[in-house]
Amino acid sequence: MRLGLTGGIGSGKSTVAAILAAQGWHRVDTDAIAREITQPGGAAIAEIEAHFGPALIAADGRLDRAKMRALVFGDPGAKAALEAIVHPVIGRVCEARAAQASRPFVVFDVPLLVESRRWRTIVDRVLVIDASEATQVRRVVARSGWSEDTVRAVIAQQAPRALRRASADAVICNETLDPEELSQEVRTLSLAWGMVPER
Repeated sequence: MRLGLTGGIGSGKSTVAAILAAQGWHRVDTDAIAREITQPGGAAIAEIEAHFGPALIAADGRLDRAKMRALVFGDPGAKAALEAIVHPVIGRVCEARAAQASRPFVVFDVPLLVESRRWRTIVDRVLVIDASEATQVRRVVARSGWSEDTVRAVIAQQAPRALRRASADAVICNETLDPEELSQEVRTLSLAWGMVPER
């Protein structure tokens, strides 16, 4: 069984992914893969440099993520070009890692699941972790040191909250849950779907 897990920045999606992994799921983390393929010598780095030029590559050969973030926020064409390079590579790596899973239950941790519609054809269920924009901003500012304006700019680049919720088979509202309550919510949902891995 394949579960697609998504949620806006600061929603707690990564926390839920870690809970699922602890409960026995095989986790495939697309954010981690995106970082890997944009490291020095990574599978996407040469094409990124060829398209965007050396100014977007740091001195050590990795993608300068801060410069790229600033560019794509202000240029939808640059955003589309970057996605056209990295998304196919991420997809291939995801499939390879899912195929290597020793467990029958795989969770794909995908921040842009709704934005990239191909995922709905790949997974059996979609779980959305939801939080209000105010909560998202507060959490991200606290953990990253970004300004509120920067966080809101990131949120504006992501799928609208209502669209994510409408795309879900289930939604966990992660506004006030403590870690134990959140873990129990996740397990209860897995049980309801009959998707509880053997430990």
